[in-house]
Amino acid sequence: MAKISKEEIINALKEMTLLEINDLVKSIEKEFNVSAVMQAAPAAAAKTDAPETVNVILTKIDQTKKIQAIKIYREITGVGLGEAKTAVESSSAKIKEGIKPAEAEEIKKKFAEIGAEVKIEA
Repeated sequence: MAKISKEEIINALKEMTLLEINDLVKSIEKEFNVSAVMQAAPAAAAKTDAPETVNVILTKIDQTKKIQAIKIYREITGVGLGEAKTAVESSSAKIKEGIKPAEAEEIKKKFAEIGAEVKIEA
């Protein structure tokens, strides 16, 4: 039997319908005991390592920006003025827990605009 080149195979596939190609793939799988299903890429495995939910913690604020920090904290958490003031004045106040990383980044960005430091942890 003469050896067929890749180009000849590709040209033959161009002439086939999708149903014919599907039948061909099934025949190849059966003949060579293989599967045409792609294996999961290593990037997909790395993606699952990222946490699905995170916590956002206020770690440091500029005392001259404390009122702005309290306003942002209240806006995000919905707590009262007294509770927000106490939280902002503490050394490490949890802003939100169990949220998506994208939302955590938005919160961090709001506090960063006033010079506050926010830590995101899994």
